Amino acid sequence: MSRIATPLKAWAQRFSFLLIIGMTFALMVMGSTDNRLVETLRAQVVDITTPVLETLAKPVNTVEQLVTNVREIAELRQINSDLRAENERLMAWHHRAQQLEAENAALRNLLNLVPEPGTRFITARVVGDSGGAFVRSVLIAAGEEAGVSRGQAALAGQGLVGSVVEVAENSARILLLTDLNSRIPVAVGPGRKRAVLAGDNSPEPALRYVAPDEEVHVGEPIMTSGDGGVFPSGLPVGVISQVDETGARVRLYSDWRDPEFLRLVDYELPGLIAPLVESQDQAAVN
Repeated sequence: MSRIATPLKAWAQRFSFLLIIGMTFALMVMGSTDNRLVETLRAQVVDITTPVLETLAKPVNTVEQLVTNVREIAELRQINSDLRAENERLMAWHHRAQQLEAENAALRNLLNLVPEPGTRFITARVVGDSGGAFVRSVLIAAGEEAGVSRGQAALAGQGLVGSVVEVAENSARILLLTDLNSRIPVAVGPGRKRAVLAGDNSPEPALRYVAPDEEVHVGEPIMTSGDGGVFPSGLPVGVISQVDETGARVRLYSDWRDPEFLRLVDYELPGLIAPLVESQDQAAVN
């Protein structure tokens, strides 16, 4: 048998190159004469190889999915650990808050502290600017029907812009802090130095009636002091922008020319704000 196989093997090796050339030539002839036959053969080869490729791709996809699942499990474990730690911190704060709440309640009972008044908010659109050479005020599309009343504070953006001075059924007028007739008591800086913010129809109202033994500086914040019951204490107003021999100027936190809406705040201080507003109006008339 080996004697027969050896000549056949040598013959195949000798003529294999010629066979490859012949097959190549045959394929070239077939491709040039009948394109449909070549397309049919190509389609058959694709049909045969596609299932094989899909079969080979399944283990690869499985491994990729396994790696993804392992990575996601590791991330979930880390997230779970972080959430546990955060939950422990929150529980500690919760217990602390409960202790402070109980302590606060005990101190309130001990001091017989009167609760702070309630607060209501009314948001209204600015519909007109009645400002002129001597008046700085705006009109809003809300009135008595919406619960607007005289003396309510008008806020825009980050601070106070004025107060309600006239109320109709469906509209109201807001006297701005920059108006010549506007006067509100304020506190300056962390030391809460008392002063009065006086409008003079300029963009930055003046700071008046600062105590002679107290100094104010550029950058100090201005907020309502609560004196006289005009406004509650702590409403943000502005910051001192200028200090010179003539006095100090305050740059307001909110520019009344920008917002389309104003937020009216009713701090439910009956019997205080309205008479003060009336007295301011009467002083302006005189």
